[in-house]
Amino acid sequence: MKKRYGGLAALVAAGLLLLGPAAWAAGSHEAAKGPIVVASKIDTEGGVIGEMIVLMLRDHGFKVVDKTEFGPTDVIRKAIMSGEIDIYPEYTGNGAFFFQGVDPDIWKDPAKGYAEVKQLDFQKNGIVWLSPAPANNTWAIAVRKDLADAKGLKSLDDLAGYLSGGGAFKLAASEEFVSRPDVLPAFEQAYGFSLTSDQLLVVSGGNTAQTEKAAADGTNGVNAAMAYGTDGALAALGLVVLADSKEVEPVYEPAPIVRGAVYAEYPEIAGILAPVFASLSLQTLQGLNAKVAIGGAEASAVAEAYLKANGFLGAK
Repeated sequence: MKKRYGGLAALVAAGLLLLGPAAWAAGSHEAAKGPIVVASKIDTEGGVIGEMIVLMLRDHGFKVVDKTEFGPTDVIRKAIMSGEIDIYPEYTGNGAFFFQGVDPDIWKDPAKGYAEVKQLDFQKNGIVWLSPAPANNTWAIAVRKDLADAKGLKSLDDLAGYLSGGGAFKLAASEEFVSRPDVLPAFEQAYGFSLTSDQLLVVSGGNTAQTEKAAADGTNGVNAAMAYGTDGALAALGLVVLADSKEVEPVYEPAPIVRGAVYAEYPEIAGILAPVFASLSLQTLQGLNAKVAIGGAEASAVAEAYLKANGFLGAK
């Protein structure tokens, strides 16, 4: 059944004509805000931050298509490059993955890494990086606390020694974590260990709630998990992050990235999202992520409650 808007549309049009061309133009522009296709990666934090973008844009009059929890990095990256999606939260440290030949030390400095990926992605792909959050959601390996306590495992150096001595070890991780040269292979090369296929439980997607639960439960002998720096479930699940003493991993600060054509039409998006992302500290994200991963709340509900509590929704 089709909705009928004829009478209402005629009244609105008549009113705009009486008010003059300027009002007509303003009314047309308001009606034309969007649609904006918002996506995120398939993980707890991606869902929460992605929903914040959805809610903030809708609150400012945009029509939004919600495609949060869209896919892993390679899938969502292709989607924004092809124009299938318009905006999603990405991480500054992924500049090391997207752009080869850059001094790797740049990605370990938050300000330099952001400036570099912002410049390169706009020049090469027409993608605009907006202001990031001050939280490092870097890749990590976490082990069960009972194992860490029993074997004195505090760092990846300690893990390498434990593995060289034949210690029992099985890591739950995503395909991306295992196969990307800047993640597990980089850890292995830097710390001098190599995991066999029998020491890996590879899961689809990139949701650390899944890998961390496998380690906490000892699923199929798993006693370690791929983790992120802002995960809120680690302590509650009895897991300990092993220190990356050699600073193998870049700094991964989350930031909204948007197609250049969309940003050119709606540059106000930067101002809408900047204060929200500025408020997302490491501790804040850990707490929000825990509400989803441990509390079982929906990402959309967590995002909405946070935005309302901090005065972002309805603050136009």
